[in-house]
Amino acid sequence: MQEKLKISQDQQLAPLVQRAADGLRALDSIIDASREFALKRVAGGGGKKIGSTSSEPAAWLERKQRWAIEQSLKQPGGPGFIWRMMPAELPRGSFALAELMDFSIWEAMANGTSVEEFLLLGFPGTWQSRLSLVVVFALSYSLAVTGNTAIIALVWMNSHLQTPMYFFLCNLSFVEIWYTTGVVPKAIGVMLGTSPTISFSACILQLFFLLSLGSTECFLLSAMAYDRYLAICCPLRYSSLMSSVLSARLALSSWLGGFLAISVLALLTSRLIFCGPHLINHFLCDIDSCLALSCSDTWPVELATFLVSILVVVASCVLTLVSYLYIISSILRIQSAHGRRKAFSTCSAHLSVVTIWFGSTMFLYVKPSAHSSLDLNKLINTFNTVVTPVLNPFIYTLRNQEVKQALWRALQKK
Repeated sequence: MQEKLKISQDQQLAPLVQRAADGLRALDSIIDASREFALKRVAGGGGKKIGSTSSEPAAWLERKQRWAIEQSLKQPGGPGFIWRMMPAELPRGSFALAELMDFSIWEAMANGTSVEEFLLLGFPGTWQSRLSLVVVFALSYSLAVTGNTAIIALVWMNSHLQTPMYFFLCNLSFVEIWYTTGVVPKAIGVMLGTSPTISFSACILQLFFLLSLGSTECFLLSAMAYDRYLAICCPLRYSSLMSSVLSARLALSSWLGGFLAISVLALLTSRLIFCGPHLINHFLCDIDSCLALSCSDTWPVELATFLVSILVVVASCVLTLVSYLYIISSILRIQSAHGRRKAFSTCSAHLSVVTIWFGSTMFLYVKPSAHSSLDLNKLINTFNTVVTPVLNPFIYTLRNQEVKQALWRALQKK
């Protein structure tokens, strides 16, 4: 009786063992094909092998090869597509084939564990091109911090600049300083290869602060547009309407609203499961890059991102545009040409900053799905985090007579 039971069990297990063996053989061929395809892709597609004669550091070449292999595994129809899809279909819990193969990514998917560290790839290219980008990033960062700090100092030292408009401008400059500080130093470390990794906690923290500061800037730009609307459309009542108490409340609401709006989004992102690969094709922890690496359901996070973008970016942009429609209509009704030029000069600088910021921000975040070109997002993020903080001080200095005069007097004292 026992021999019959043993024979029956062996007959039941034989198909499973055969399927496991077939799966192992297929997986070996898939991995070999993926590795060969990826190495050709890294070498330029011509089958050229990367040797010690390359000008790039060995660690950087190894990261590029690993990234290319993992990217090839994600291509639909590519040699590694089957291997990528197999763990996605595993039930949560133990699985015989996963135990036989002992793959960490399979185990992570089955047990719901997540990676503890990400590797930021930064920008592709040669070592020389990355050094050039490091110089550009460092110079831009220095100019951004110096320019925005100078604006805060000028407003602080000149009593005639201590008005609601310049109070909001100081808040905006303060946001820009911390916004670029949260990105550029780490990006330089990534491009130099000295600090290419970031922990999961630090990644979520960077994402939270960058998105919160960006949301705060959206609200501040709306408050500044409302201030210009009162100054031009209601000049006789401006002092009573835009008091120091109201301006302080608007600034405080912008800060609180920006951080509270992103807190839910950051919490949902932190609950995602990341089973691998642990490579982020970016120089910072962006929401799209994190969603692209998650092996759990990202639909709630994508929906929350879209809704927050509508409430923060689109609503702020609409309020700003409505304010400027009233401003422009009021300016066109001014009889004297000198009066029109003076009114336009006080608004042109702010309108330039609004156009640059909202245009790039809406492109990045106001979309129903996060599955878009990460390389294009990287370019737009570079503009937002590196270029815009440099432009703002120059725009407000060159287009604003009061700031230029205050700066000139400060330079003459020295």
